[in-house]
Amino acid sequence: MSPGSRPTPAVRSVAVVKVTVVGAGVVGTMHAWMALRRGHQVVQIEREAEARGASLRNFGQIWVSGRAGGEELETALRARELWEGIGARVPGLGFRSNGSLTPVRDPLELAVAEAALARPDAAARGYELLTPAQARALNPALRGEFTAALYCERDAAVEPRTAQQALRAELSKSPHYTFLPGREVREVVGAGTVRDDHGDIHRADAVVLCTGAWLGGLVRELVGPGLPVRRVRLQMMQTDPLGEPLTTSVADADSFRYYPAYASPALDELAAARPQSETAAAHRMQLLMVQRADGGLTIGDTHEYEHPFAFDTVEDPYDHLAGVVESFLGRPLPRIRRRWAGVYAQCTDPGRVVHRQRVGDGVWLVTGPGGRGMTCSPAIAETTANELGW
Repeated sequence: MSPGSRPTPAVRSVAVVKVTVVGAGVVGTMHAWMALRRGHQVVQIEREAEARGASLRNFGQIWVSGRAGGEELETALRARELWEGIGARVPGLGFRSNGSLTPVRDPLELAVAEAALARPDAAARGYELLTPAQARALNPALRGEFTAALYCERDAAVEPRTAQQALRAELSKSPHYTFLPGREVREVVGAGTVRDDHGDIHRADAVVLCTGAWLGGLVRELVGPGLPVRRVRLQMMQTDPLGEPLTTSVADADSFRYYPAYASPALDELAAARPQSETAAAHRMQLLMVQRADGGLTIGDTHEYEHPFAFDTVEDPYDHLAGVVESFLGRPLPRIRRRWAGVYAQCTDPGRVVHRQRVGDGVWLVTGPGGRGMTCSPAIAETTANELGW
């Protein structure tokens, strides 16, 4: 089923459906949003007072540019459309169609950008190869040296630290929505029925477990040890205000190595001729950078896949990222205000956008979007609603 399609479900209840959503991250909140918008009663349960996981610890990017062709790109484009519509209804999301620029500096990097531009789906992504002058006209903050820049018009951004709160504030205007924080769902006790750690029973027509990187406890009991999802740890940082607009998101050529849209013989040649720096390779790094509403820059990131994860953050990746950013901006980076680590859940099959599984009578698990979560969550939730016949 194409994620952007809207098929008529084989069975659709004529009565109001009661939906319990477990988890208040962006995936869970978008499921609550879709259910409520379709006229259903929603109870959303969150084990923390507020979501504190990867849904907040990310760039807030609606990142179309690097997505794999086919289902993943279709999902991202549909999600981009949904984000824009929701952003018009909920200004607190901070949705903006800012696009992205990936500056390149030599013939090898340029060849990868040109290969991306030759993709049959390049127009759908809004790809365009710009000269340095054209790139600086679009984003004057890029005063460093580069030979060209790959522009993606379809990329966008929201404010990740406040997006879920803004969405929930809008949801809370409805008498058919209830938010229950500080409760952990411990047990499935019947069809569409769960018990929380307060001892309360929640009955619904459907339960959707959007537990993010929390894959133990109830999830392990329901699925067993074979869940095809892994946890990934990252490090990021945020600066003081830049003092001028950074009008687009910015990536570096290391992102070519990370995102599937850029796979090509040109990328193979780049990887063979010029490996990443020792620090970037050791921490599986790329540069992504987005300006926040307060003018600061969110900058990252690293990727750690082997368990057990480190419990501390290390400085070498931050030093590397600062150097790359300063080379693009042609000026010193503002003071680093925050550093953090986060963990997200990612499908082990790179071709799967998300893991969606019926784990009980009337109970579904939706997890594992990985770095696609912020981008794709509205379309993921829409697909769940269509498949469940809401």
